[in-house]
Amino acid sequence: MLLLLWSTGAWSITTSSTTFQVSASIVAGCVISGTNTGVFGTLNFGTQSGVATNSVSASYVQSSTINLACTPGTTLSMTLNGGSHYTSTRNLKLASNTNTVPYYLYTNAAHTNAIPVGQAVPLSYSNANNITLPIYGLLQLPGPTRAGVYTDTLTVTLTW
Repeated sequence: MLLLLWSTGAWSITTSSTTFQVSASIVAGCVISGTNTGVFGTLNFGTQSGVATNSVSASYVQSSTINLACTPGTTLSMTLNGGSHYTSTRNLKLASNTNTVPYYLYTNAAHTNAIPVGQAVPLSYSNANNITLPIYGLLQLPGPTRAGVYTDTLTVTLTW
């Protein structure tokens, strides 16, 4: 004899839902990335006559192997030192001699906004993923000058 029992009662599965928070805090910041990040770029006044007495302009060219990026809205400033041959002005110097040629730095091509030695200059930028430093130079050729390659090395400090 076979006995079968069948129940028509409903089985119920209980479920429960609840929520939890997920968050992250992102702080403002900047990053310098790429190769050879210790050499940020160049300011080259080109080849000039040793007897010239005029002013020569040049624009800073940021190295193509590095990238400066900041979180959007980050307040960024740069400070430039006086260079390796500073007296009362920044100077290019002939390598094996005491001869110098003065130059001046500005944040605009019109040479109206000077970059003072050791003072922070606020920077504005439109593309937070690719920031270029606004540095424009003006070389003052003094007249008869010893021939050779004149150089200087500046240190730039970025603050955010």
